[in-house]
Amino acid sequence: MLSQFFHPIRLLRRYRQSIAFLPSLLAIAYLLLGLLAVIPNIDNDTLPDFFGWLDFKDPGTARSLLSTLIAGMISLMVFSFSMVMTVLSQAGSSFSQKLVFGLVSKREHQRVLGHYLGTILFVLILLMVPFKGETPTLWRSLGVYLGVAMVVHCLGLFVYFIHSVSQSVQINAVTQGLHQSTKDSLEKVRSLMDSPRWRHLGAHPHIQNRHYLINAHQSGYIQQVDLEKLAKLAEEVGAVIHLNFTFGDYTVVEFPLFKVEMEDNDDAAAPDAAAPDAAPPGADKIDEEFRTAVLATLTYVQGESVEDLYINGLTQLMEIAIKGLSPGINEPGIARLCIHQLTELLARRLKLEPSNILVDDRGHTRVTWKIQRFDSLLYRLFTPILHYGKEDISINLALLKALKTLSNFAKHDDLDAIQGHADRVIAVLASLTQDSLDRQFIQERLNSGEHRLKLPITLPTEKD
Repeated sequence: MLSQFFHPIRLLRRYRQSIAFLPSLLAIAYLLLGLLAVIPNIDNDTLPDFFGWLDFKDPGTARSLLSTLIAGMISLMVFSFSMVMTVLSQAGSSFSQKLVFGLVSKREHQRVLGHYLGTILFVLILLMVPFKGETPTLWRSLGVYLGVAMVVHCLGLFVYFIHSVSQSVQINAVTQGLHQSTKDSLEKVRSLMDSPRWRHLGAHPHIQNRHYLINAHQSGYIQQVDLEKLAKLAEEVGAVIHLNFTFGDYTVVEFPLFKVEMEDNDDAAAPDAAAPDAAPPGADKIDEEFRTAVLATLTYVQGESVEDLYINGLTQLMEIAIKGLSPGINEPGIARLCIHQLTELLARRLKLEPSNILVDDRGHTRVTWKIQRFDSLLYRLFTPILHYGKEDISINLALLKALKTLSNFAKHDDLDAIQGHADRVIAVLASLTQDSLDRQFIQERLNSGEHRLKLPITLPTEKD
């Protein structure tokens, strides 16, 4: 287990995905630049005479300037990120706490942090290495001026950073960012459909041959699986590997993650469930090395990654919607904006048939996995919004309009699911109509727009 945790490739992958990746690279670049400013002993005569006027005559002046620069940079850095965390804390309470880490971990913000740290490191190196002689050389003086230029550059980054963070916590920017990330994730799913090896099977295949289980070695959210590598492993031992979980699930130690089905059709029975240690016939092909290789294809994450799984983006939009409907926020406009984004994304999902099996070059199935059906996805997204917004006519009308739009892209089974949700919305609208003005307003919008749903001409009454 320790070898898996400290696997070099996994450590590198975690490092590349962490907040410290870009800042550490930029800090190393500044470190090398600082060493270049203090280590070479370059004589003044080798430098152009044009720079002569930049030479410091008093070593105390250079040190005082560097001390002032590093103190200012530390204060600037503390002030920047303390204010940012305050803004993000307010954004988390208004929208969703899941968004806070995503806003901090943006590449643009990481670059700003890297320049801050690098500038402090550069100035610190200049302070640590003493001058040779009574006054600094022209080369060291140029290094001091370079430090001044770096601090001025950080002042410009400070203005950009504050502007960027303030813009990123606006509701339009938040929902648009989630919308774009989810759309990109859906595009990845669509691109797999172009490959003949990635196929869609209507029903999850039933395991018929003998098989055995591979259990989880750690707990966490399984965000990704290297399916290509998993297929190669299955082909090497002549088996079909069935994923016993859905992407994004939280699994615990010893949970049966994989079912390895042997391809041969011997009449040997599967091992008794009451005796988990009994190995099935043919298990000699499956050793600890194979089990370790299979588990190594998993990618565990803390939280939800929209780039890897589009369902996470849809879920976060739904959570922002119900947060806007909460009594503490009470902004139905946020919920309506999220419903509009969800409508466009779900329409894209209806056009897809996500792959759930991966075959080898001979057409033999090697890996199968579960996918989220559209009816289940629709229930997960629209039911909470309907529950929290059932007292608001505008929210119910927005949901009805979204369902009517989706009906234009749905096939038969999906259309039945959409029709069921539309009937629930109609029932809620009927319970909200207390006078004739409400009924007239709603009835004018029941069948408006292009759709394929069976909607009543008038709202049902309690007698109906």
